[in-house]
Amino acid sequence: MQLTGADILIRTLIEQGCDTVFGYPGGQILNVYDSLYKYQNEIRHMLTAHEQGAAHAADGYARATGKVGVVMSTSGPGATNLVTGIATAYLDSIPLVAICGNVPTTQIGTDSFQEIDITGVTLPITKHNYFVGSVENLADTIREAFALAQSGRPGPVLIDVPKDVQTAVCDYEPQAPVQPEERHAAKDVRIKEAAALINVSKRPFIYFGGGLITSEAQEEMLALAEKIDAPIGCSLMGLSGIPTDHPRFLGMQGMHGHYASSMAMHDADLIISLGVRFNDRVTGNREKFAKLAQIIHIDVDGSELSKTVNSACGLRGDVKLTLQKLIPLVNAEQKPDWEKAVKALKETENDYLDIRPGLTPRNAIMTLNKHLGENTAVATDVGQHQMWAAQNVNFKKPRRFISSGGLGTMGFGLGAAIGAAVGTGERSVLVTGDGSFGMCLNELTTAVTYNVPVVILLMNNGVLGMVRQWQTLFFNKHYSNTILDRKTDFVALARAFGADGEAVDTVAALDKAFEHAFSCDGPYVIDCRIDKDEFVLPMLPPGGSMDDIIMKVGE
Repeated sequence: MQLTGADILIRTLIEQGCDTVFGYPGGQILNVYDSLYKYQNEIRHMLTAHEQGAAHAADGYARATGKVGVVMSTSGPGATNLVTGIATAYLDSIPLVAICGNVPTTQIGTDSFQEIDITGVTLPITKHNYFVGSVENLADTIREAFALAQSGRPGPVLIDVPKDVQTAVCDYEPQAPVQPEERHAAKDVRIKEAAALINVSKRPFIYFGGGLITSEAQEEMLALAEKIDAPIGCSLMGLSGIPTDHPRFLGMQGMHGHYASSMAMHDADLIISLGVRFNDRVTGNREKFAKLAQIIHIDVDGSELSKTVNSACGLRGDVKLTLQKLIPLVNAEQKPDWEKAVKALKETENDYLDIRPGLTPRNAIMTLNKHLGENTAVATDVGQHQMWAAQNVNFKKPRRFISSGGLGTMGFGLGAAIGAAVGTGERSVLVTGDGSFGMCLNELTTAVTYNVPVVILLMNNGVLGMVRQWQTLFFNKHYSNTILDRKTDFVALARAFGADGEAVDTVAALDKAFEHAFSCDGPYVIDCRIDKDEFVLPMLPPGGSMDDIIMKVGE
């Protein structure tokens, strides 16, 4: 059948199983928005307050569902407003397709109104990007983008569609949804090498990240841990990969990780790492990182193997398929001495738990846990509140922790929480701080307009908490531009947007506020007042090692 490029674009999105597009219209993509109007019974468009919010919403949708998130913008500033969201998805390996309008091909390179070389701008932060010069290539380009976004190590793909390509006409033939590239296990010789290392290990530690969730390899990892009697830790991106209360799970590792998890990794003689990077927040001083351990690293992206730390055995392959071949080759063995050592680490961690009464950050998150359902996605912004959530939220199911790990994007949270709620059809929670929330609060209008059920726990301390913590510890309390001193009434602000909310300063009041918030249909803002001098602990100083870990203020 003969269709315009704009109609082909929307028909191909529907063909690929896309049910929701997040975006913002403009002159150079109006033809596509006209097609969205035609096909509104088959595909939904959610209008956000800003293109960055749309990108984060598509990202949150993808993280919570495992499907490709789709975001759309016009040319020029509309396209550049997507950049932070695309980069956030890129560094966390999130499947995203961004579609931008552009000026007609005859005007490319002439500095036309709102013209920008968005493919050039996004080249370093996408798996691939496309400039579609002909309508005949449009449908296949979209299909290829969907396949690429999901294949191997997932990531964002951008498609730039000039206006004359949107208006041109050609034949369109529907096709079945594309499938990601076939997954493969690592080479047998590498798997045998890994098994040999495991079979002589006395203190194995399993460390996983977001790649384990993408591969859906949770059962295999737990089977391996049981067989070799190993404790388990994870990166920030691995949170929710297995239930928080699993007896072998020690929690998040790294700069602000759980003490037992970080120390067990430090003391291990073998680290089995699954779909995870060894970035600076994990290793600290790489010269001193896990000096007693050899490293087995399984990752679908071969470029990660020995990129930052040397692996004794690097296995390029899908985590799930590789573990399925590895497990039969390892010996079943109990390690009572290692179990005893890990138990002692957990007891030491318990000695440092913050058990103060009152509305402390930990008590706020523990109160939240009482109200969370098994399917509730918890999104965060970036800062102290992100780490308090990572340390203390109890997760039951995978894909329920939605947070910017690699880029650390303040302002990510509200858009992502909206996208997660839309994707799952369930209520979501945003844990944020007053600094981060100030960057994204315009998306309250999106949550209100579409009646998205988002509970917003705003941990309000009146400062940029994480930066202030560093200034306290390492800059002689020189609080340069981290005291916000703002007069914003967040409850009044929520009501101005059409939402509701309340301020709380006790645990009992917070508990009642959650009861109300979780019964509301739309968004609800809880302004939770906490002290400006609360710290995130444990903490590894930047460039430090486990020998330098700070467990309490004054150490």
